[in-house]
Amino acid sequence: MFNSAQNQQINPKILEEILLKPTSIWAPFSSKQFKSVIIKYNNLSTPGPNQISWKHLKAVVKNKKCLNNVVNITNTCINLNHWSPHFKKLSFIIILKPNKVSYDFPKIFQFIVLLNTLGKLIKKITGKWLQFHVISNN
Repeated sequence: MFNSAQNQQINPKILEEILLKPTSIWAPFSSKQFKSVIIKYNNLSTPGPNQISWKHLKAVVKNKKCLNNVVNITNTCINLNHWSPHFKKLSFIIILKPNKVSYDFPKIFQFIVLLNTLGKLIKKITGKWLQFHVISNN
């Protein structure tokens, strides 16, 4: 195997060592985890392609049944090893940089990527859980 960035050969024994490491069970997410993460987001941020803002999502998860549905969607995605294409959709805004004479080159533009808000929440919670799990299990 080769690392294309450095063009150096990777020792295949590293992969064998990873396979020999003990595995652990992925614990399902809880409503509490979602509530603790979503509260930190700014209500004024621009919504993604689904046009759902953090303000709207916070209102949705205040309803216990809706929150349980979001938690179930997340746990199902993990259990099926599937990330829905709906969460992968994004939109971006192009902002022109000031004081440029010509806009003929892509470097002149600044892009802002807007992700699906629910997908962003799920990725954030998954990342936090994974970080906690890795640290707590050394």
